[in-house]
Amino acid sequence: MKVLKETQFAGLVPSARGKVRDIYDLGDRLLIVATDRLSAFDVILPTPIPDKGRVLTQLSLFWFDLLKDVVPNHVLSATDFPAPFDKFKDELAGRSMIVRKTQPLPIECVVRGYLSGSAWKDYRATGKICGIALPAGLRESDRLPEPIFTPATKAATGHDENIPFEQAAALIGKELAEKVRAVSLEIYRRAAAYAEPRGVILADTKFEFGLLNNGLIWIDEALTPDSSRFWPAAQYNPGGPQPSFDKQFVRDYLERIHWPKTPPGPELPAEVVAATRAKYREAFRILAGRELD
Repeated sequence: MKVLKETQFAGLVPSARGKVRDIYDLGDRLLIVATDRLSAFDVILPTPIPDKGRVLTQLSLFWFDLLKDVVPNHVLSATDFPAPFDKFKDELAGRSMIVRKTQPLPIECVVRGYLSGSAWKDYRATGKICGIALPAGLRESDRLPEPIFTPATKAATGHDENIPFEQAAALIGKELAEKVRAVSLEIYRRAAAYAEPRGVILADTKFEFGLLNNGLIWIDEALTPDSSRFWPAAQYNPGGPQPSFDKQFVRDYLERIHWPKTPPGPELPAEVVAATRAKYREAFRILAGRELD
């Protein structure tokens, strides 16, 4: 089982290292490599999760292809790597994409179909999410009457901040904000309708978009366990948090050991790593309809 904590290609330096992805600038294109790093509570943990990067890349490729008629995406290839990266095909295979370089929009495009996470916190405090009034008396994890678009700022460090639509429109322009809202809601509805008969609830998800020649392009990742809350429908029980196909085992472990949620993160025990890996692989198998390559 090959694990990639960070890319190390002789003489090649990434232009950026995110929490999970290493990015190489190829001029008008980018090489994005999803590592097996895992972050929790905005801290990168020292223990990687085997197969995580491959799940993120291959599930993104699945959704980008399935929903390509909604909006163009940035993927050019996931198999053909230009020199000198062609020398590292074994390391790149299954976890890497060559993509178009775009001008990323400075907002996160979040769609919520259920009341969870920061939305639940905001609702309890104000009865609203990003300025959108909701019916009184909703419980944590309740299904919302309709999916809602709840944009957020992109924080360089720390947590993203939920913002009202008007603030998003001030950042990117009203016409573009209305377009990304419509596109985000359509992607969410299509993906939720696909997942539901397979026993998976898409509670919420986050999209990123960029501009290329004034056209809107779907970028980054697509409907992965890192960017979405996927819940097993058979266990759905509103009124509290739900089991999910993500790093729940890691979060639960970190809460149990009373880690202060500040760097450095603790090493993870083998059983937590194995359970988390299994959840990521299960999410891929159910949604993509096949085992991970």
